[in-house]
Amino acid sequence: MQELKERILQYLQEHPRGGRKAADIREALQIEDGSVMNEALQQLGDEYLIFQTLSGRYETREQANVVEGRLSVNRYGTGFIDLDSGNSIRIEERNLLYAMNGDTVLVQCTPWMSEGKVIAVVNHSCTSVIGTYLESGHGLHFIPDDEKLQSRIIRVNVPLDFTPAEGLKVQCAIEKYGNPLVLRLTEVIGHKDDPGVDITAVLLEHDIHMEFPEEAMAQANAVPSYLREEDLEGRTDLRNECTITIDGDDSKDFDDAVSVIKADTGWNLKVSIADVSWYVTEDSPLDLEARKRGCSTYVTDRVVPMLPHILSNGICSLNPKEDRLTLTCEMHVLQDGSVHAYKVYPSVICSNERMTYHNVNLILEKDEALTEKYAHILEMIYDLRDCADAIRRNRIAKGAIEFDSDESVIEVDREGHPLNVYAKHRGHAEEMIEDCMIAANVCVADLMKWQEIPSVYRIHEEPQARRIRSFVNISELLGHKLKVGKTVHPNELQAYLDSIKDTEGYPVLSSMLLRCMQKAKYDSRCVGHFGLAEEEYLHFTSPIRRYPDLIVHRMLRKYSFSMNLDVSERQKDEEKCAEYAEQSSIRERVSQDAEYACDDMKKAEYMESHLGLEADGIITGVTAYGMYVRLENTVEGLVHLNTLTDDYYVFLPERMELAGKRSGKLYRIGMPVHVKVTGADKDERTVDFRLVGKNGIRKERKTVHSRRKDRLIERRLYGRKKRK
Repeated sequence: MQELKERILQYLQEHPRGGRKAADIREALQIEDGSVMNEALQQLGDEYLIFQTLSGRYETREQANVVEGRLSVNRYGTGFIDLDSGNSIRIEERNLLYAMNGDTVLVQCTPWMSEGKVIAVVNHSCTSVIGTYLESGHGLHFIPDDEKLQSRIIRVNVPLDFTPAEGLKVQCAIEKYGNPLVLRLTEVIGHKDDPGVDITAVLLEHDIHMEFPEEAMAQANAVPSYLREEDLEGRTDLRNECTITIDGDDSKDFDDAVSVIKADTGWNLKVSIADVSWYVTEDSPLDLEARKRGCSTYVTDRVVPMLPHILSNGICSLNPKEDRLTLTCEMHVLQDGSVHAYKVYPSVICSNERMTYHNVNLILEKDEALTEKYAHILEMIYDLRDCADAIRRNRIAKGAIEFDSDESVIEVDREGHPLNVYAKHRGHAEEMIEDCMIAANVCVADLMKWQEIPSVYRIHEEPQARRIRSFVNISELLGHKLKVGKTVHPNELQAYLDSIKDTEGYPVLSSMLLRCMQKAKYDSRCVGHFGLAEEEYLHFTSPIRRYPDLIVHRMLRKYSFSMNLDVSERQKDEEKCAEYAEQSSIRERVSQDAEYACDDMKKAEYMESHLGLEADGIITGVTAYGMYVRLENTVEGLVHLNTLTDDYYVFLPERMELAGKRSGKLYRIGMPVHVKVTGADKDERTVDFRLVGKNGIRKERKTVHSRRKDRLIERRLYGRKKRK
């Protein structure tokens, strides 16, 4: 039967224009038993590999414009499927077929592949729903936290001894998809106003769990907390070299350490990374759980680690004054910042000091007290600065793009209530460590590629031409020209960013250009990293926090250090790496979504206590229903169109502007405005603004504009109309 199905598929692919009815297929393939052929057609249809038209013709997925992809649903209920080409397919809520965010679906598209409808759900990603019991006029009702589900008919099956209470937040497993959505209560999280429950609910909503399975914890607890003699065999001993870690003030897991010595022609730089793969073996309970998590998740008041704290903060962490197993990338960096030679090997180190970004930045600024306290490592810190700066200059000269993104810091009290929100400042020390880590990642990627070792690469493909063209148009409207050729080069984009760095529109334009880029992801293919202008790149430096790094370490040991020459095993590992890359990319996106959701929720909660506040901001987006404004503290809110009562405003999508029809007043991206906080909703994760002051709302004019003036303004907005 399988052979017949393959023959039918091949026949349909070879006959795109005709001869695709059942009789045609049977005659062409000389199938004597019609019932067998009908069964094969039925199975192919059930597997969504072929489709039958109203006229009785059969089509393959490609011929029927059917694509498979991961569904993303925005807060307004509209779905999107991202294609490999960089384009997206839009799916209206009525065409979602009750598919949910994250599901793998089949979508039948319009011929121009811009809109479509879900025809089948291949795999349900969402298996549970978080909700709250709230009073709704007719007693307590379960209300999903996900507003996209609040319009659905939902039935919740609960235990006989369960008594709901106002504000109680619970988790439910999905027993039946569709309408109604049938749920079964599985866990009571707590009252929605209890400390930490809000963050816990967001994490569970994204299938991120703090607790580890018993098997994984048993394995972690069995790992020795000290090094044994057999652990040191075959390792280069670097314990007598001056080595330090530099991390954030609150960091507790240290997976990278650096050591540098000045040489006649440059510097000898060693980047030593915790050898997590020595303890987390392939397909062990710890490995399976780490693979499932994909990465650590960092939210407002906690970290959900990829590995249990007993490992990530213990034997795998490069704690000061303690011997630790590592993999070292040793590089000879020339004065111009290029890497002349490198080698990668297993090692053992003993970190001399646990340094923080804050203290290193102060040392570089000649702080007297810290300079005296760390006099024994001052020379190395200054050499590290010079080496890292040279690496950065070299990378930028090659065309790497430096995007300035505003990361938020949200300070909370013990109960999780936000006390302050502000933009995170990146100092020189942060850049130094980043430069050293990127250099090590490039070297290891080069090694893996040229030794043909199965691996998980970090890839960033070049941006789509249409997205760049759209950005060029918007940038020119704001008075900044971006010149690019038929093929976009990263150094062109960096030159553009440098040219606008001192303008007030720079933060928005930089952010918009970043959104024009393809999303970086993991892949078993080495296709380069556009943003870094590197032909080979991967992640090697954070195996405590990222699963792909752990895989890279494992493959290095297996094929480079141990010299495994088994061809069949190498082929199997290549297939595994493709699966690991896909899974890691998915989990990375899920983790980021959870982090963004928590930030948005806490920012809205913070603004709930600052209603009436007036502040300067900048317009970051313009839509048909209003404009988004970001404050200096990174909080973003919406100025609704219906609050602009001084004129009738129309949305000009090709110019990304709101234009006053009578006054000709324009609001566009990058424009500074003064706003007042008029609303905030923690549960909805939204903030509302209103324009005030010099950009504020004027009273309606009592005089009527002349028709001549109206025509002049309309001509300015829409261009001269052709005479009939």
